[in-house]
Amino acid sequence: MNRLEIDGVELYFGAKPILSSVYLKAEKGAITGILGSNGCGKSSLLKIIFGTLKPKFKSIRIDSKHIIKPLFKSGKISYLPQFHFLLNGMKIKLAFKLYNVSFDDFKKYFDGFKKYKNPKIQELSGGEKRIVEIYLCLKSNSKIVLLDEPFSNVAPLYIEKIKQLIVEESQYKIVVITDHLYKHIIDLSKDIYIMKDGFCKKLKHINELEFHRYASIN
Repeated sequence: MNRLEIDGVELYFGAKPILSSVYLKAEKGAITGILGSNGCGKSSLLKIIFGTLKPKFKSIRIDSKHIIKPLFKSGKISYLPQFHFLLNGMKIKLAFKLYNVSFDDFKKYFDGFKKYKNPKIQELSGGEKRIVEIYLCLKSNSKIVLLDEPFSNVAPLYIEKIKQLIVEESQYKIVVITDHLYKHIIDLSKDIYIMKDGFCKKLKHINELEFHRYASIN
């Protein structure tokens, strides 16, 4: 898989339009970032791509081939939602086994977790859970990774390591990321889309964020 495209997305909640004729392209080796204010539809778009939210209309293509079935059924996509998805009673080692990811390699990358021998998810802080979930999504066998607000509640100590990990995995996978901490998105992304008033536009220059009244770029 080298290229993901979603086109013509029309989403309504009741009679209220949320997304209108949205198009987005993401490619392997080039992280794609989505920016926009809260409630603009970023999370909805990721759920539509993943396949758990059904819009009025959409067209999804992978390497120019139309995809009919929800992508999550393919086993080739992973999605980090804004909420925690690992069960509290689950042991961390089991989670890594289910995702076919090495727990030992994880502890080498994030050595602050070496203090845990065989903990359950509920023993971790919210930020630590987030780190585990991000790592599992990125290191799984999926070819497409969707990250919704990955840096929320994560300690600054770990954010740079997570960014490094995202860059490393993007060489082999299609990565789409969104976060209200927009400077991280700007740092990471080759292509950036801005979502506003139901529309999605690819930025030609980062200074366009000022034109759209999203952020001041110095």
